[in-house]
Amino acid sequence: MTMFRALFAAALGVSLIATPALAERSHDQRRDDQRRAAQARDQQRDEQTRDQARDQDRAFEATRQGRSMPLPNIERKVMPFMDGADYLGPELNGDTYRLKFMRSGRVIWVDVDAATGRILRRSKP
Repeated sequence: MTMFRALFAAALGVSLIATPALAERSHDQRRDDQRRAAQARDQQRDEQTRDQARDQDRAFEATRQGRSMPLPNIERKVMPFMDGADYLGPELNGDTYRLKFMRSGRVIWVDVDAATGRILRRSKP
Protein backbone atom coordinates (compact mmCIF):
# COMPACT_ATOMS: atom_id res chain seq x y z
CA MET A 1 0.00 0.00 0.00
CA THR A 2 2.84 2.40 0.77
CA MET A 3 4.29 1.71 -2.65
CA PHE A 4 0.97 2.70 -4.22
CA ARG A 5 0.89 5.92 -2.16
CA ALA A 6 4.44 6.74 -3.17
CA LEU A 7 3.65 6.19 -6.88
CA PHE A 8 0.46 8.20 -6.58
CA ALA A 9 2.28 11.06 -4.84
CA ALA A 10 5.01 11.01 -7.50
CA ALA A 11 2.47 11.03 -10.36
CA LEU A 12 0.54 13.87 -8.71
CA GLY A 13 3.73 15.88 -8.22
CA VAL A 14 4.80 15.42 -11.84
CA SER A 15 1.36 16.42 -13.15
CA LEU A 16 1.35 19.57 -11.02
CA ILE A 17 4.78 20.55 -12.30
CA ALA A 18 3.99 19.81 -15.98
CA THR A 19 0.62 21.60 -16.09
CA PRO A 20 1.95 25.20 -16.08
CA ALA A 21 4.51 24.32 -18.76
CA LEU A 22 1.78 22.92 -21.00
CA ALA A 23 -0.45 25.94 -20.42
CA GLU A 24 2.42 28.33 -21.18
CA ARG A 25 3.24 26.50 -24.40
CA SER A 26 -0.39 26.74 -25.46
CA HIS A 27 -0.39 30.50 -24.74
CA ASP A 28 2.79 30.90 -26.83
CA GLN A 29 1.22 28.94 -29.68
CA ARG A 30 -1.90 31.13 -29.60
CA ARG A 31 0.24 34.25 -29.64
CA ASP A 32 2.23 32.89 -32.61
CA ASP A 33 -1.00 31.98 -34.42
CA GLN A 34 -2.35 35.50 -33.81
CA ARG A 35 0.89 37.03 -35.06
CA ARG A 36 0.81 34.88 -38.23
CA ALA A 37 -2.85 35.77 -38.84
CA ALA A 38 -2.09 39.48 -38.44
CA GLN A 39 0.83 39.20 -40.86
CA ALA A 40 -1.40 37.42 -43.40
CA ARG A 41 -4.04 40.18 -43.07
CA ASP A 42 -1.38 42.87 -43.49
CA GLN A 43 0.02 41.11 -46.57
CA GLN A 44 -3.46 40.78 -48.10
CA ARG A 45 -4.20 44.47 -47.40
CA ASP A 46 -0.87 45.45 -48.99
CA GLU A 47 -1.67 43.38 -52.11
CA GLN A 48 -5.11 44.98 -52.39
CA THR A 49 -3.56 48.44 -52.05
CA ARG A 50 -1.04 47.64 -54.80
CA ASP A 51 -3.84 46.28 -57.02
CA GLN A 52 -5.90 49.44 -56.47
CA ALA A 53 -2.89 51.63 -57.25
CA ARG A 54 -2.28 49.69 -60.48
CA ASP A 55 -5.96 50.06 -61.45
CA GLN A 56 -5.81 53.78 -60.76
CA ASP A 57 -2.62 54.14 -62.79
CA ARG A 58 -4.12 52.21 -65.72
CA ALA A 59 -7.32 54.25 -65.56
CA PHE A 60 -5.41 57.52 -65.44
CA GLU A 61 -3.21 56.51 -68.36
CA ALA A 62 -6.19 55.37 -70.45
CA THR A 63 -7.99 58.65 -69.75
CA ARG A 64 -4.87 60.66 -70.54
CA GLN A 65 -4.47 58.84 -73.87
CA GLY A 66 -8.13 59.33 -74.77
CA ARG A 67 -8.93 55.59 -74.64
CA SER A 68 -11.27 56.04 -71.69
CA MET A 69 -13.74 58.58 -70.39
CA PRO A 70 -13.05 60.03 -66.94
CA LEU A 71 -14.74 57.91 -64.26
CA PRO A 72 -16.93 60.76 -62.92
CA ASN A 73 -18.42 61.19 -66.42
CA ILE A 74 -19.17 57.47 -66.63
CA GLU A 75 -20.73 57.48 -63.16
CA ARG A 76 -22.95 60.46 -64.12
CA LYS A 77 -24.15 58.57 -67.22
CA VAL A 78 -25.01 55.38 -65.30
CA MET A 79 -26.55 56.79 -62.10
CA PRO A 80 -29.90 57.81 -63.64
CA PHE A 81 -30.54 54.19 -64.65
CA MET A 82 -30.00 52.79 -61.14
CA ASP A 83 -33.28 53.93 -59.52
CA GLY A 84 -31.76 55.13 -56.25
CA ALA A 85 -29.49 52.14 -55.60
CA ASP A 86 -26.49 52.88 -53.37
CA TYR A 87 -23.26 53.24 -55.33
CA LEU A 88 -20.40 51.27 -53.75
CA GLY A 89 -17.58 51.95 -56.22
CA PRO A 90 -15.83 50.98 -59.45
CA GLU A 91 -13.41 48.33 -60.66
CA LEU A 92 -11.46 48.54 -63.89
CA ASN A 93 -11.36 45.31 -65.92
CA GLY A 94 -9.41 45.95 -69.11
CA ASP A 95 -11.48 48.37 -71.19
CA THR A 96 -14.55 47.94 -69.00
CA TYR A 97 -15.56 49.61 -65.77
CA ARG A 98 -17.58 47.45 -63.43
CA LEU A 99 -19.69 49.63 -61.16
CA LYS A 100 -21.06 48.06 -57.98
CA PHE A 101 -24.44 49.07 -56.56
CA MET A 102 -26.55 47.80 -53.65
CA ARG A 103 -30.34 47.79 -53.39
CA SER A 104 -32.38 45.97 -50.74
CA GLY A 105 -29.34 43.97 -49.63
CA ARG A 106 -28.58 42.73 -53.15
CA VAL A 107 -25.52 43.61 -55.22
CA ILE A 108 -26.01 44.89 -58.75
CA TRP A 109 -23.05 44.93 -61.15
CA VAL A 110 -23.09 47.26 -64.13
CA ASP A 111 -20.41 46.77 -66.81
CA VAL A 112 -19.70 49.95 -68.77
CA ASP A 113 -17.51 50.48 -71.83
CA ALA A 114 -14.73 52.76 -70.56
CA ALA A 115 -14.29 54.50 -73.91
CA THR A 116 -17.93 55.36 -74.62
CA GLY A 117 -19.72 55.12 -71.26
CA ARG A 118 -22.26 52.74 -72.83
CA ILE A 119 -23.78 50.14 -70.45
CA LEU A 120 -22.76 46.69 -71.68
CA ARG A 121 -24.31 44.42 -69.05
CA ARG A 122 -26.27 44.69 -65.84
CA SER A 123 -26.84 41.92 -63.33
CA LYS A 124 -30.35 41.22 -62.09
CA PRO A 125 -31.20 42.94 -58.77
